[in-house]
Amino acid sequence: MEDVIVVSSDSSSNSSNSDMEIDMEPTEMDNSSESIVPKDNATIAEERKKLGNDQYKAQNYQSALKFYAEAISLCPDSATYYANRSACYMMLSNYTNALTDARTAVQLDPSFEKAYVRIAKCCVAMGDIIGAEQAIKKIEELDPQSKSVNTEKQAAQQLRQLEQTIQTNYDSKAYRNVVYYLDTGIKLAPACYRYRLLKAECLAFLGRCDEAVDIAISIIKLDNTSADAIYVRGLCFYYTDNLEKGIKHFELALQLDPDHKKAREMRAKSKALKDMKENGNVLFKSGRYREAQTVYSEALKIDEFNKDINSKLLYNRALVHSKINNLREAVTDCTRVLEINDKYLKALLLRARCYNDLEKFEECCNDYEAALQIQKTPEIKKLLRDAKFALKKSKRKDYYKILGVSRNAGEDEIKKAYRKKALVHHPDRHANSSPEERKEQELKFKEIGEAYAILSDQRKKMRYDSGQDMEELEQADFDPNQMFRHFFQFSGGPGGQSSFGFEFADFDPNQMFRHFFQFSGGPGGQSSFGFEF
Repeated sequence: MEDVIVVSSDSSSNSSNSDMEIDMEPTEMDNSSESIVPKDNATIAEERKKLGNDQYKAQNYQSALKFYAEAISLCPDSATYYANRSACYMMLSNYTNALTDARTAVQLDPSFEKAYVRIAKCCVAMGDIIGAEQAIKKIEELDPQSKSVNTEKQAAQQLRQLEQTIQTNYDSKAYRNVVYYLDTGIKLAPACYRYRLLKAECLAFLGRCDEAVDIAISIIKLDNTSADAIYVRGLCFYYTDNLEKGIKHFELALQLDPDHKKAREMRAKSKALKDMKENGNVLFKSGRYREAQTVYSEALKIDEFNKDINSKLLYNRALVHSKINNLREAVTDCTRVLEINDKYLKALLLRARCYNDLEKFEECCNDYEAALQIQKTPEIKKLLRDAKFALKKSKRKDYYKILGVSRNAGEDEIKKAYRKKALVHHPDRHANSSPEERKEQELKFKEIGEAYAILSDQRKKMRYDSGQDMEELEQADFDPNQMFRHFFQFSGGPGGQSSFGFEFADFDPNQMFRHFFQFSGGPGGQSSFGFEF
């Protein structure tokens, strides 16, 4: 109690003035020639109580506390003095001391209704519903018509309903709802540490650890042996990826309260998560990627609410996927990371690289642009330029794909691919097909000719590979039939003659195919495909 009662300099001067006024009374008695009668403790105590009441009315509550304390020291058996000091403590929001004084008052005077009223008010403010209901019941026994605690009675009923709602939402992990209802409860019970710490716990679950820490620390300052407050502090460390400190706080909470179930569960969870995370990292660094993937996946099942650690586990697993060429899975994990934290630069860059490898160049460019907003570095700028260049190239026709050859294909391989494709898609071969089919084959035949015209010319091929616009290569007047005739006329006949033995002036596609396939090695002059045109 002594550390709560702080006497200011103003209070001291008031006390001096009171003493002077009291000392003036015997002087008047001397003038009347009457003997001086010393004041007894009860009289002095009443005077101190009166001074306390004056200070209370003036809202000088600290000064009032001093006078009430003096009155109590003089007459410790007076219920009124304790009740008055209880009221003063309540005005200072010191409900713990207020409740102690009020209970002392009813012990001294079991029929003291005002003291029971203060007990009810303090219990409501501290969230002690049972204590409030017991005090209210006693008041009703003393005075069945009393309306002095109607407000507290309603508040106690409302708190009981709120607690049921809060518990239901907590059990279903609807933590946002819990915080909402707790705010209402705290308005009714502003001195209830239990409500405040439960709110802090839910805030930690929701990732609002800064707010949760503030609440926990404020209560630890008032009571450094509060296992619940230390548990919440540990929870904040846990949810900000400081597992070591989290474990230490959970162990401290268990030292203060060995039966603290939540602290025990969180200590076990923290240790498991720490071990699995470290094990996965060791496996990854040693190149055992599939084992690391399994460990990271198991670690992700431990706590869905630990977004900070889970984002790192997901990124690590995405990195593993990229190492074993599971690019789509890597993209999925990176996307989940960015849903948790859209500023996670490593995940953004990894997803961009995976998009590039998947030839999703627009998505790749978007990610590099987002990364550049986070960190403007020369490396990211270059990656973005390269991605935009790849996007530009991707919008052109892929001549290698059209011919069905790799980008490293040589001249002979390109010629063979053209010969094969051109013969398959030549329009004359599809003369008896439907108009739609003939049109489709004509387009393919034209594309094949374009592809060969570019890839068979070293200069054009070099420009194509470097990403230059192929419209500049003057393909506007390209004739695929001329390319076809030119290819087969100059494909190896001596003296510039076609190896088929005919001139293209009187070009007959059927004759060309028969000669080509005869030349290609079919037995008896027959086509190696086994059919005639």
